[in-house]
Amino acid sequence: MDALDRRLLELAPDSLPSDPDLTDPEQQRAVRALAEAMGAAAGGEGASALQEADRRIGVRDDVPVLVRVALKLAASRALLREIAEPTHVSVVFAVYKEHLRILPAAEHPAGEDLVREKLKQLRWLFAPTPRHSWDLTVVDDGCPEGSGEKIQAILDDFAEAEEEVRVLFLKDAIDNREPIVEGLASTDDSRKGGSIRLGLWHATQVDRPAALHVAMFTDADLSTHLGQIGLLASPLAAGGALAALGSRREDSSVVVKSGMRNERGKLFVYLWKRLLSPLEGIIDTQCGFKAFDARKLGPILAEMWDNGFSFDLELLLRSRLAGEGALTKVPIAWIDSEEASTTTDLDPYLSMLRSIVGLYREHLPANENADGFAELIDRLDPSTFYGIVDQLPSELSEREPREFEEYGGVTAKQLGRVVGLA
Repeated sequence: MDALDRRLLELAPDSLPSDPDLTDPEQQRAVRALAEAMGAAAGGEGASALQEADRRIGVRDDVPVLVRVALKLAASRALLREIAEPTHVSVVFAVYKEHLRILPAAEHPAGEDLVREKLKQLRWLFAPTPRHSWDLTVVDDGCPEGSGEKIQAILDDFAEAEEEVRVLFLKDAIDNREPIVEGLASTDDSRKGGSIRLGLWHATQVDRPAALHVAMFTDADLSTHLGQIGLLASPLAAGGALAALGSRREDSSVVVKSGMRNERGKLFVYLWKRLLSPLEGIIDTQCGFKAFDARKLGPILAEMWDNGFSFDLELLLRSRLAGEGALTKVPIAWIDSEEASTTTDLDPYLSMLRSIVGLYREHLPANENADGFAELIDRLDPSTFYGIVDQLPSELSEREPREFEEYGGVTAKQLGRVVGLA
């Protein structure tokens, strides 16, 4: 074992829980404290040493999850410290029926106190580097439970006077006919995508004096600790990258996922991989932790039309086709926040695939193989889609999604025959 690895692992207190709990504020505090200790232990070795340690330790299942999360936070904070030029980070997230996870756990079992915790995470990350700055935008996606109003009340009470925080309402933007939401007749037409695009658009319209302006979005829950922002900002600051994409599919990614194997997800990845060839090398398109060079992002957002859960794929495809810089994958730590999830029951896979077919036909040259998969998707309904899921060929069910980059041996006709589509 590397000497630094040994020092870092020895810092983990025996009292640190083995199972992560996003509703426990004391656990959140303990992880930040461990990250601080790890940063101090690395000392003069700097961010690169912490990153190398993370690559070694992040793949070890015998190391507790929270220890590996803390190491990513330590590396992130060190990377942010090493960005010499002033950098501003605009953070956006959308809310829909988040009225339970907004609450502290003392008020509801699923409560994550997500607004206060996100502010604590941002304060912790940026505290050692006052030359860098941040702002936070929450966008209400038409929540019938009034998540936006509830969050505004929390911000009024908990945010510091100098902190730049705001709540936007997608309904207001539609009513005011803001160009960025053109095509939305009501908030019912958005499934997160419309709100994220609105928030990112507002971020790009502010002229920041910083050398680098990063516009990023995250999920409403606490699944991805905002203390990892430095991991995304660093490659953007180094130049040459348009986007840094958090990924749960890399060797040193730290993932805690509840539930059983997701055959739906495997089929989804296999199908979109057959259609959007420019996104070679990217598997985890749906990870809600992506950062962009804000000064290049505005024109890309203005051209987008997808307001659903597949907006990530449209954003990535348009970004790559724009040729404004590389799309860089970044291994992150992600802990599933399944309880009170707002997407579990929506089951968006088939609608996302139909949007992906639209992207293929709009942006890419016709290809016989891709056309076959597009035509298959055109013919699927919920019954036949789930028929394929239930009888997924072993060539797909026994492979991991990242293998579908190279493997395309199951044809559209074979999948169609599974459910009687000739």
